[in-house]
Order: sequence, then C-alpha cells, then structure tokens
Amino acid sequence: MSASNQVPVPLDTPPQPTPVGFEGSVAEPCVLHPEQVVTYPYAGLLPTRLWKRIDAWEEAQERKAEKDGLDDELVTYHHDLSIPQGCRVGGFPSWHTTDPSPMNCESCASPMVLLLSIGSREWDGANGSWMPTEEWDVAEHLRDRCPTKLTIGRDGLLNIFACPTEPGHPHRWSLQ
Repeated sequence: MSASNQVPVPLDTPPQPTPVGFEGSVAEPCVLHPEQVVTYPYAGLLPTRLWKRIDAWEEAQERKAEKDGLDDELVTYHHDLSIPQGCRVGGFPSWHTTDPSPMNCESCASPMVLLLSIGSREWDGANGSWMPTEEWDVAEHLRDRCPTKLTIGRDGLLNIFACPTEPGHPHRWSLQ
C-alpha cells in the first residue's frame, strides 16, 4: 500500500513550516531549476605555479578594467569562475572565510567529499556571473539574490561533507 492511499482527505493548502530558531532557518517554498555547472578548487588549494598564473591573469584583468573604466565588471577566479554561490550538490567547497581545513572522516580517517552547500545568496557580485538565466530578463532592482530566504550564519555558506568510503559515517560541516 502506498503512502498516498493512507491520506483520508488531501489538504487544500499545504501547511507552512514553523521557523526553527529564527526566520532564516527554513527555506521558502520554491521551485527548483537545477542546472549542471563545473566547479574548480578553491584558489588556496591549487598548485603554486597554477595559482601564480591565475594571479597574474587577474592583475592583468584589473589593469585593463582600470584603463577602460570598467572596475565593476572585473572577473575573478574566486568570485566568478571557480565555486558558485547558493545551494548546490557536490563540487568543491569554498574556504573564503577560513583557511582550508582538512575534512577527514572521524570514523575511518578517509578524506571526505563535499555533499551539499547551502548558501545565503544564490548569486552575487557586480556582474552576476552565477546569476540564473531566469534572472537576466528581470529588472536589476527586482532581482532576488536570495529566493530561498535562508540565512546561514551571517549571510554565509554551510558546507556539509560525507565519507566516500562509508556513507553511514557521521557527516562533518564548515561554516564560511
């Protein structure tokens, strides 16, 4: 017997969730528009030679932007090209608030992988590089950078890690 057969009378309107702790603890009901994106490691975890090349590229971008008067549209590895903001499954964790920290399973010492990131903002930045395609046609003053209405810490990000060796091992987390 399926669970739907056990519901005697369906509700006309779904119940609203009760805030847990404070208003930003429970996400607003919304429609998901999943999209696949490629992420790259946090800059501090890249090989030194590669990071130096990226740093030189960013400095050249900055000089060009200053020369052309386009400082607001400056593209950077961290904010625009490597790790998207918002809520996502998998990829690489951001360590933008703290230094990178090893996330090893407390049960078996295996290096853990990023399971889920929950961000206070879905996208940000002057040029909106991670802005959903649905927002491009919306007037700038009407764009909602936080449609979920979640507030993680002080408008931050929660990274949840899982053990790839044994999924039943306890998860770990970091706030950024």
